[in-house]
Amino acid sequence: MTVRDIAQYLKCEIVSGEEHLDREVKTACGSDMMSDVLAYVKDQSVLITGLVNPQVVRTADMMDMICIVFVRGKEPTDAIIELAEERDITLLKTHYGMFKACGLLYSNGLSGGVIAK
Repeated sequence: MTVRDIAQYLKCEIVSGEEHLDREVKTACGSDMMSDVLAYVKDQSVLITGLVNPQVVRTADMMDMICIVFVRGKEPTDAIIELAEERDITLLKTHYGMFKACGLLYSNGLSGGVIAK
């Protein structure tokens, strides 16, 4: 699956990073708690979240993620967009809630890789 596929499945608006839509995506995670992403997520490509602040981009960058999908129509600020562009992270937004967004991606073949402790 590619970032472009994710944008199509979730009916996303591309906020930034349009030049990276053909990047390959194998896994994703959905969380609004960045501490959980840092503690329990391994080898994810996409972060699905309703949290809209610069820490989301910093967390995604630390975890080598290539795309963030903001759910529930959340609007990233100019500062968030600029930070993502500096780190080559594509930003998408969808009006779907997190449960539906994760379910749609899972049902179309994208897996998760949250590790249990």
